[in-house]
Amino acid sequence: MKKISTLAALVVGSTMMFNVAAADAPKELNLGILGGQNATQQIGDNQCVKDFFDKKLHVDTKLRNSSDYAGVIQGLLGDKVDMVLSMSPSSYASVYLNKPNAVDLVGIVVDDNDQSRGYHSVVIVKADSPYKKLEDLKGKSFGFADPDSTSGYLIPDFVFKKQFGGNTDNKYNNTFSSVTFSGGHEQDILGVLNGQFEGAVTWASMTGDYNAGYNSGAFGRLIRMDHPDLMKQIRIIWQSPVIPNGPILVRHSLPADFKAKVVDTIKQLDKEDHACFVKAVGGKQHIEPTSIAEFQNIIDLKKALTQNR
Repeated sequence: MKKISTLAALVVGSTMMFNVAAADAPKELNLGILGGQNATQQIGDNQCVKDFFDKKLHVDTKLRNSSDYAGVIQGLLGDKVDMVLSMSPSSYASVYLNKPNAVDLVGIVVDDNDQSRGYHSVVIVKADSPYKKLEDLKGKSFGFADPDSTSGYLIPDFVFKKQFGGNTDNKYNNTFSSVTFSGGHEQDILGVLNGQFEGAVTWASMTGDYNAGYNSGAFGRLIRMDHPDLMKQIRIIWQSPVIPNGPILVRHSLPADFKAKVVDTIKQLDKEDHACFVKAVGGKQHIEPTSIAEFQNIIDLKKALTQNR
């Protein structure tokens, strides 16, 4: 009888603990989406993510599409964004430098075909322009993407300072006639196509089929949307050294049990609905483990840039 009573107490206790945990679990999950692309398309590309998480975790997943990268950074720092599937390494560095324990690294996206873990910043010009190298853009208009973009600002800024001197304020010793932040990679590409910029930066994996916009990068989204002949209209005249792919993040301060379920669900999404995962992250990629060490060079560059402002 005593054993039965003890067992009953354990069952009741476990049930109470489960109910408390269930009551503590958030009913809403906020997915941060970096700006700089067509908002309607970005939300559409992440709708399947919402459906997957809503079903698996019994939550209402909100798609927090920001107009710029800073919105997601502030969302993570202010506990308004709970996870990001495709974070700019430079934006991750901003979060880390402001609050090292604000987020946990879930993993890094890795190319499905060649297992590469990085991508490149590239400078593009119109295909029918005379420009063949960076120096040819002297006296011409130039477009950056977003101040918190790695390929759209941090890396090319570092290279341009070394090659031309100066900085954005003096247009790299007046190498360019103007230097403008367009707001994102899509705007940079369209700015080149419509003549707003003679040259601009964007990102690409530089692996896979050129005409398809490579395996991942900004070209692919535009090609899928309404520019099927994009790669015939532009030409790449410069590419950076390899940049680590973006990390997948979850907010550190989420309830521990719920956070573990979120991490597990992200990994399930990659495996159970890989087509959805590919659409959301913008490339044919999957999740692999990572650590802060993989992003340390980016963190150091971002810290130096911030200190020199």
